[in-house]
Amino acid sequence: MTFIIETRNVSYSYGDGIEAMKGVSISLDEGRKIALVGPNGAGKSTLMLMFNGILRPTSGEVLFHGQSLRYDPASLRELRRKVGMVFQNSDDQIFAPTVYQDVAFGPVNLGFPEEKVKRYVGYALAYVGLCGYERRPPHHLSGGEKKRVAIAGILAMEPEVIVLDEPTSNLDPASSEEIMDMLDELKCGGKTIIISTHDVELAYRWADEVILMDGGRILKRGTGQEVFGDPGLINKARLKLPIVVDIYKELVARGLLSDSNPPRNVLELTDLVEARNRGTISRRATGKIHIADVDKIGPDDINSILEEAHISYAGAMGTNAKALAKQAGIILDFTYGVIDKCILKSLSGKDSLIMTSGGMVDHSVKRIQTYCEESGAKIEVVKLSSH
Repeated sequence: MTFIIETRNVSYSYGDGIEAMKGVSISLDEGRKIALVGPNGAGKSTLMLMFNGILRPTSGEVLFHGQSLRYDPASLRELRRKVGMVFQNSDDQIFAPTVYQDVAFGPVNLGFPEEKVKRYVGYALAYVGLCGYERRPPHHLSGGEKKRVAIAGILAMEPEVIVLDEPTSNLDPASSEEIMDMLDELKCGGKTIIISTHDVELAYRWADEVILMDGGRILKRGTGQEVFGDPGLINKARLKLPIVVDIYKELVARGLLSDSNPPRNVLELTDLVEARNRGTISRRATGKIHIADVDKIGPDDINSILEEAHISYAGAMGTNAKALAKQAGIILDFTYGVIDKCILKSLSGKDSLIMTSGGMVDHSVKRIQTYCEESGAKIEVVKLSSH
């Protein structure tokens, strides 16, 4: 099997003699959401900088699609088109006088013709929700908008892999959730997304795979449940348990729940508590979950649906969905964790609406179906079309 990115016994020492990486060997699958987790100084950023050749290992090798990286200028230029890097501090990455020029920098340097540059920049800015920002000076933007510009600059080069160092650093909660929503959309579109973070809550709920690092080594890798299900190891790495796991462990310690795999989210924890108290999960009448593809439905359609279907709660996932909600004058109940929150409302007998687009539509349906298969719940999903 060929992995999209692989490291073999990689070590790295900085000029001052500090050994930041110590014999790290990992293999990363294509089309996954991967979180490198660890405290400051764990080696996360050093490893990520090797993925697109910014740093070259002191020993060992890095491979992309099974081929060892070459470090001549032409090879690195091609690699960085396919493996895009978004730095922690957007000001380190944004330098052009206008947003358009900044996003166009990569395609121009790749030699794309002018018409193609214009088309790709337009696509990238639309994707990150910055249409109309082309002439704005980047230094006048908010932190979240700067992060979007940095991501757009990578998207304009059509990468296979997007690597982000602390993607929510210095952002307010709403901006953080919008960035992570965007990364979910990109993953559904076939991109491989790799982030580094010390935010255990973020890594636990978001990543398909977590790689726990400390002292330049990998301590453990696996699902969030596998990695964060080991409190001793998390303590050794000087991190804390995600709050949902912490609560679960405390309930187990008090004999209120049986010890098994920790819940992945509040929804699963709620089901465990209900099943323990009642002997089974309640199967009272459930509400419907309506899913609207905002690429096919306009503001008037959304308002008509809300009125006619007697929907109690509405949530939006992705840039386009949130823009449409704003355009339609809809006050959103949920802007993050939308699918699970709508499932919770359904279990309470309430109807809800998920607004999203692209691959996130099928992703939402699949997530609800998976929950129903695992829990035995019966939730009707209604895909909406324009009136």
